[in-house]
Amino acid sequence: MNFWEKITGSDMTKEMKAFEMRAKKLPPDYQAAWEKINAHLWPHSDFTGRNLMPILDGVLGLLEETAADGQSVEEVFGDDIKGFCSALAGIDEAKSFRDKWREQLNNNVAKKLGK
Repeated sequence: MNFWEKITGSDMTKEMKAFEMRAKKLPPDYQAAWEKINAHLWPHSDFTGRNLMPILDGVLGLLEETAADGQSVEEVFGDDIKGFCSALAGIDEAKSFRDKWREQLNNNVAKKLGK
């Protein structure tokens, strides 16, 4: 990745298009699960979203493997896709903007109080 791609985000655009092409090859129920997972993971991104690219790649790989094995989406994720995404983001320590701002505010208050 060169400087220009990093500044413009064109590398991420290419990667997301590749993810979408891979997702279109999945069965319809897996495509719906991919859309839900994608929607639930993005709030855990950093400013650029680059921290989610390996996570999204891994989840899409999991979907491809389980679809090839003939498992249903419910067998893979259960009924709680949102919980799966939260656990996944927590495992990889992907903090949302809100978490970062809360931590920064707490640190600033602690400095002002002299702790």
